[in-house]
Amino acid sequence: MSLEFAIEYPCQLRARYTEEHLRAWGRLGNIHTRVTTGEQAAPSEEKLRFVERSSIEIERMQEETTICSTCPARLPHDTAGEGEAVGCQGRITYPFDAQFEKFLADRVQLALDTVSVEDQPRLLRILVDPDSPFDGEGAKSLRAVTTPEGLRFFELRLPIRLAREASHVTTDHLFDALAGFTAEDNARTSYARELPPKAAPDYYDFLDLILLNDLSGSERARIEKRSQNYQQFLRLHAALERAEALRARVLLD
Repeated sequence: MSLEFAIEYPCQLRARYTEEHLRAWGRLGNIHTRVTTGEQAAPSEEKLRFVERSSIEIERMQEETTICSTCPARLPHDTAGEGEAVGCQGRITYPFDAQFEKFLADRVQLALDTVSVEDQPRLLRILVDPDSPFDGEGAKSLRAVTTPEGLRFFELRLPIRLAREASHVTTDHLFDALAGFTAEDNARTSYARELPPKAAPDYYDFLDLILLNDLSGSERARIEKRSQNYQQFLRLHAALERAEALRARVLLD
């Protein structure tokens, strides 16, 4: 279970396959890799049948996605998830882990307390505005959900509340903002959310400040070790940089 994203770039793959098909490839590659190489225990009979059934499609996916290596929308290999074959795709796995949520809250608070208002990213100023469109209700509703399989969207049961200027803001508001905006063409793309080209610079600046700015090597190593979400958000950060350069959308769902 994950938040999937992709740069919508008019490449050769998209000339031959729909966005939904490419998205299905992303899921298939991730599941196939986890089943075949990511588990210590011997695979069950059901998993073996899955591997057998998907082998032909996996071979086609691997052959077709070789063109991704020369595509300008290709994201860094070192941030790719398990089995990520389509170069412009990424995924942020649920649940959002507690370590990343604490990191996010601490870094946003630090930016508000130490960076002058005129130097703060515009998205950060929108988040602390009392009339911000990101009210936190979407994340709040997901925080209470546990699927029949026992999976959750958030590891923490309650959001973290910020202080001082942001005393009315919680991490629910932050995650609402990071989820982007409603996509009007979701029936065509299968993605319900988007970050349009005009928003990419604002989101890039925000993630750049929170994920990387003035973060020491030891601090980064510590959060990378404790949180898989951190590396996944770095891939989203890279996607926003590429999308801005290509004037493309980032699709999310």
